[in-house]
Amino acid sequence: QVQLVESGGGLVQAGGSLRLSCAASGRTFSLYAMGWFRQGVGKEREFVAAINWSGSMTSYADPVKGQFTISRDNVKNMVYLQMNSLKPEDTAVYYCAAERSMSTVRPAKYDYWGQGTQVTVSS
Repeated sequence: QVQLVESGGGLVQAGGSLRLSCAASGRTFSLYAMGWFRQGVGKEREFVAAINWSGSMTSYADPVKGQFTISRDNVKNMVYLQMNSLKPEDTAVYYCAAERSMSTVRPAKYDYWGQGTQVTVSS
């Protein structure tokens, strides 16, 4: 069982930055691939970014490449999403996800999900 808790969401003006954090409860956090997803109003949940177990490999959705950065700290059991140059279309609930895997940066599925944190970007 892995519990994930997101934080760091809030209100920000277009062009601003936010850093989201995801805290994991498990002792074997370093064995998990981690990901960030988001869901805007009236939209389906979409992939944002992923990072492998060691943090040596990352993957991003095309719309956020060069804008967002995913990272992790396996000592603190934390994963982060640094979001820069935010746009109104980035407004969404952002979710942290985990899957036990040491073989891929982006698993086909994730078994564990956080409750989400709201990010709102004003124009």
